[in-house]
Amino acid sequence: MPELPEVETVVRTVAPRMTGRRILSAEFYSRFVTPGNRKLLASRLAGRRVENVKRRGKFIVMSLDQGTLAVHLGMTGRLLVSAQRGEHTYGVFTLEDGQILYDDPRQFGRIEWSAGAPKRVGTLGPEPLEIGLEEFRARLKRRARIKPLLLNQTFLAGMGNIYVDESLFKAGIHPLATAARLTSARAARLHQAIRDTLSEAISMGGSSISDYVDANGERGWFQIQHCVYGREGELCRQCASPIRKIVLAQRGTHFCPKCQRR
Repeated sequence: MPELPEVETVVRTVAPRMTGRRILSAEFYSRFVTPGNRKLLASRLAGRRVENVKRRGKFIVMSLDQGTLAVHLGMTGRLLVSAQRGEHTYGVFTLEDGQILYDDPRQFGRIEWSAGAPKRVGTLGPEPLEIGLEEFRARLKRRARIKPLLLNQTFLAGMGNIYVDESLFKAGIHPLATAARLTSARAARLHQAIRDTLSEAISMGGSSISDYVDANGERGWFQIQHCVYGREGELCRQCASPIRKIVLAQRGTHFCPKCQRR
């Protein structure tokens, strides 16, 4: 699933093509991606001007001159500019000077319009790149395993399996560690590790593990920097111990048993 760096990269590549443009028409073809009345959704978008395109957590939020359009890419969703329609194209936005396509082979993504702020976006926690250290420390005071807590979108918005595993490794914290038991110093290391990991991933266009590409169809390259994620059985780049994988909160979780402690 595209996480914060991938969604941020998509926003940065699609925003210049949409901001200030008018949506002449919209077409939708999936009852999963666009549940409800698709013709009504298309009519609400026709003629609307896109005022800005921003990211909130894993959501792409488009503020229109009337209403808001929220796009969640799910597992395999893509927003594409200068692309041809294909068998998995389930949304088409025709602008004044071109088209934006929404492709999604697995149809787990969502495109939703709302008159005000999108409800699902309103439940999200703070942005990982914006939350201050003291607030982060305070929010850690929970008797929960640190990996599932960081995946909780009401705790922090945008973190997923890849970047939680990589951040915990960088901070030297075991995924089974209890959040409330982290010392002040370890919490500070984790706070900085999250910021550094996400910032570096954004600078490299995100991680293209399977079929992720940005709005221009370009792959990301942060996957070549992964220290633990997807490297089960390979040697740790710091200590040469084999990387382990366990299932935690129904997620495959990668870590170094020597470098990361509880």
